[in-house]
Amino acid sequence: MGMRKAKNGLKVGLGLVISLGFLYLAFRQLDFQQMKQAFSQANYWLLLPSLGILFLSHWLRSVRWQILLRPMQKIPVGTLFSALLIGYAANDILPAHLGELIRAYLIGRKRTMPASSALASIVVERIIDVLTLVFLMAVTLILYPFPDWVKKSGYIMFALALALLGFLVLMKAYTAATMKFIHAILKPFPQKLTQKIEQLSRSFLDGLKPMSNHWNYLFICLLSLLIWACYWGVLYLNFYTFDLVASHQLTPLAGLVLLVITTISVVVPSSPGYVGTYHWLCQVSLELFQVPRALGLTYAIVVHAINFFPVFIVGFILAWKEGIRLSKLQKEL
Repeated sequence: MGMRKAKNGLKVGLGLVISLGFLYLAFRQLDFQQMKQAFSQANYWLLLPSLGILFLSHWLRSVRWQILLRPMQKIPVGTLFSALLIGYAANDILPAHLGELIRAYLIGRKRTMPASSALASIVVERIIDVLTLVFLMAVTLILYPFPDWVKKSGYIMFALALALLGFLVLMKAYTAATMKFIHAILKPFPQKLTQKIEQLSRSFLDGLKPMSNHWNYLFICLLSLLIWACYWGVLYLNFYTFDLVASHQLTPLAGLVLLVITTISVVVPSSPGYVGTYHWLCQVSLELFQVPRALGLTYAIVVHAINFFPVFIVGFILAWKEGIRLSKLQKEL
């Protein structure tokens, strides 16, 4: 237990250091007077439709998750929506994306389904997200020349997603051989631990089931595009919050560029909630369109807050209603 605590503490400490480093990059040589003016002149009423679009994206994500889980069990979208928001709330305060494990655990607890099988669907979901993002990047590249570091990040994410997808397909296709391999590498460990890991591995592989209806694959693709369209909508709508469309002629394409670049913050290790990494990448993205650094950071702070606080509050309330303590769940995982 002590080793685990130390390891978690190291992860948190490293994430905080990285976040502080990116916050320094975002705030250095900043015109704070310009930032204060941007905050005072913003039209905050436009945050209300942004909130609606944001929660719509989470609802669509729950519908997609239901389709991924359907070969194992049909679960109501409302149940999945609740687990999703609780998991996102956990991601906002816990390190290492533990929220994903928590939402798998919650579904396993509520339904007659192993948590590791639910986790398999979440892994597939994340692969779909990366492939959708890379597709959007490829489309955007036709109209806008991304900086080289963005292109390289896209290539790396695409390669990793394909490699992981290929690995999962092979594991599922050769389940018996996979289980033999897992058994072989676990031989030096205690039998009780070996049996537990083998059971979890088998449950995970059971969660990788193909769709019974081929039309569901098309539906998943359409839902993925709609989910990312919602993310784009939140970013573009908030251009109007800060009058960036009129003052800096920002177009829908600028919103798409911003979406692609800021999503890289998710894969950069940082503190929970992507503090620092998101703000700097948002600022850098808007600088590509001649938006001043102070105004870009003000926009980043507001948009990050809209994505962070409402989801955290709703997720926390749902967890409280179900008698769940996130800190206690962290210890159980």
